[in-house]
Amino acid sequence: MFWLLVLLAYLLGSLSFAIVLSRWVGGPDPRATGSGNPGATNMLRVAGKRLAILTLLGDLLKGVVPIFIAKLLGLTLQQQAWVGLAAVIGHLYPLYFNFRGGKGVATAAGMLLGLYPPAALLALSSWLLTFVLTRTSSLAALIATPLTLPLLAWQQPAALLPVCVLTGLIVWRHRGNLRDLFAGRERHF
Repeated sequence: MFWLLVLLAYLLGSLSFAIVLSRWVGGPDPRATGSGNPGATNMLRVAGKRLAILTLLGDLLKGVVPIFIAKLLGLTLQQQAWVGLAAVIGHLYPLYFNFRGGKGVATAAGMLLGLYPPAALLALSSWLLTFVLTRTSSLAALIATPLTLPLLAWQQPAALLPVCVLTGLIVWRHRGNLRDLFAGRERHF
């Protein structure tokens, strides 16, 4: 049952709401415009608030729904975390879109929300604070995700290994942003 749910979570994560919504309204592929990232931040830049909010909600749900199903099926917290990570990997490397996906921040937030809401609240708070101070979405994401690790290690140690993998993947997907941040070229809002 666990492996079937991991596969289903990956397939759900592979649905790119930014791409689907852009096609639905006849807009450009978000991977070919703006930052090139099919996520909520780029959708805000290239398609406006409404589609950005819908993208954000869809990507959040991709992280929450598999965790919710795993809980209903009685999987352990660590299994739930691996299932959630499969959804994030689906977002990063989507089967349906030639493995060209987003950076996984919203889907990771949904995963954290499903696993342990205080960790999601900490991530959201640190993301918002960093964004308000710097107006830089990538920096906010790079700060928010690792900040949840000490809280999880203390309160939910079973989820720590999958969330460490999650953090590594998010940092990896933001490696270009890190180069731009260090070079002073990163986009600001």
